[in-house]
Amino acid sequence: MSIPIEAAPPALKSGAETGQPACRWLASGVALALCLVYLISEIFVFGHLAFPLDDSWIHLQFAAQLAAGQGLTYNGDQWIPGSTSPLWTALLSIGFLLPLGTLLWAKLLGLGAFLASVLATDRLAGELYLGPSLRLVATLSVASCQWLLWSSLSGMEICLFLSVSTWAMVWHLRERRRFGGHSAPGSSIVLLAVACLLRPEGMLLLLLACGDRAVQWQRQGGPTGPLTLRWAAQGSHLAHGLAIAAIVLLPNMAFNYLSSGSPFATTLAVKGGGGGFLPDGAHLRRVLTILFTAQPMLLLFVGAGCLCLVKRLGSDRDSGLLPALWLLALPIANAVLSPSALGNFGRYYFPLLPLVAILGALGLRPLWSLGQSLTLAVGRGSLHLPLRAILIVLLVAPQVWGALQGVPRYLQTLSNVEDSDVAAARWLAPRLPEDAVLAVQDIGALKFLLPNRVIDLAGIVTPEVQPILAAGRGQGETYWEKRLYDYLAGRRPDYLVVFPNTYPMLTGGIPGFQEVQRFEVEQNVTMAGPRLAIYSTPWTQHPLRQVDEPSP
Repeated sequence: MSIPIEAAPPALKSGAETGQPACRWLASGVALALCLVYLISEIFVFGHLAFPLDDSWIHLQFAAQLAAGQGLTYNGDQWIPGSTSPLWTALLSIGFLLPLGTLLWAKLLGLGAFLASVLATDRLAGELYLGPSLRLVATLSVASCQWLLWSSLSGMEICLFLSVSTWAMVWHLRERRRFGGHSAPGSSIVLLAVACLLRPEGMLLLLLACGDRAVQWQRQGGPTGPLTLRWAAQGSHLAHGLAIAAIVLLPNMAFNYLSSGSPFATTLAVKGGGGGFLPDGAHLRRVLTILFTAQPMLLLFVGAGCLCLVKRLGSDRDSGLLPALWLLALPIANAVLSPSALGNFGRYYFPLLPLVAILGALGLRPLWSLGQSLTLAVGRGSLHLPLRAILIVLLVAPQVWGALQGVPRYLQTLSNVEDSDVAAARWLAPRLPEDAVLAVQDIGALKFLLPNRVIDLAGIVTPEVQPILAAGRGQGETYWEKRLYDYLAGRRPDYLVVFPNTYPMLTGGIPGFQEVQRFEVEQNVTMAGPRLAIYSTPWTQHPLRQVDEPSP
């Protein structure tokens, strides 16, 4: 199906003005109502607030140290560039100064960011000249997306990065349309730089935006003529924009470099790497599955939406290619650089979901235009339903149903963390002397809920472990564990808290490691294994205190 090139009406400078505020606030209301369903279910089941990932507790521990005046440290004595989202950490630290409670503050931040993301989706759809009905479809699809609802209450930076990056694209399109690339980047470049402080993927979005602003497309000989490309911005303008970004980014990169010798967070080295010269096909298939699971209907039309942006190049409705480039470039870049990095449940790709909704809705426009004049007769013709109304129900109803089905999944992820890391921390709290040192696989809840020093076996806050893990790749199943044992022998931790399936040699093949307590993780979908265990080590110097167990 060919997609005609559309010319914008003379008075229409942006699609954002054509939206209906009532529809916009309807989507926000749906998002808020569904979030409250998730939150109330959490309190009803657990009786308290919880997090669905141990990484959420890691952010909270960094924030606690920052609020206490100890800077970005973890054990309190060494700067650690372990946060891939320093701005989120800074915002979380405010919660330690408020009477709300830190977990509630984290969830309110995420909820507010999610609502801002819903509004940003509506505005970005308007900037791409979607009509009110399709804008509503796209916005409701985001407002009722179960993984974004999960993200909003996860204590993670996902929704804030999604919101800032989407709003940055809104301002990017406005500036591109208003100035045609002949002015220095303004608000959008600042927001794009801020997005880099929320997720390292923001660097790619920043580069793509600079490229989209640096070129301008023109058609020779009329609206159907061949496209020509020319530089739209002088080098000084781009340099000015990048200087603005540098002012925002350099302090954090300097901190990282002074702390670890790298301008990037240590987490990137732990969770990234392992790539080659070509994109990993398995990674791309997994990304496609993630996006399809979250937006099954609209993903089918994303290709047509990207083609529509290409067709508009050089016309009055030229919107550039940034939304399509961002949607395509992030999976490809990760498939080359870090093919094993998806994040829990694919969370690294959740910020792309608004673009799936918007570009999918854009690809639906030809069918939508057809539905304007068609109706479906029901029964003997006494009732006629507009095709558009049927399409809205078909597109949005599965999303809302999926959102409600996502409640048990959300509760299950909470339960997995509560039954493992949180349970271990609470069991150790009355028994563990404060001078005891823990070597742990998950550093979040165990450190935040306990005053003890921790050795991070994954290397995020103990960077010297990273070369041990890297050297063990391809050297046999237990080679890296032998080197890790040698390292632990030098540090002499009192206790080991790990999932035994991850460390089979340490927990089952070396004398001196004695299991003292285990925690079963029922129906595990979140953690590294179905059982977490606490082990005494050959170097234990601080025995556990006896605690009177409650009578059955």
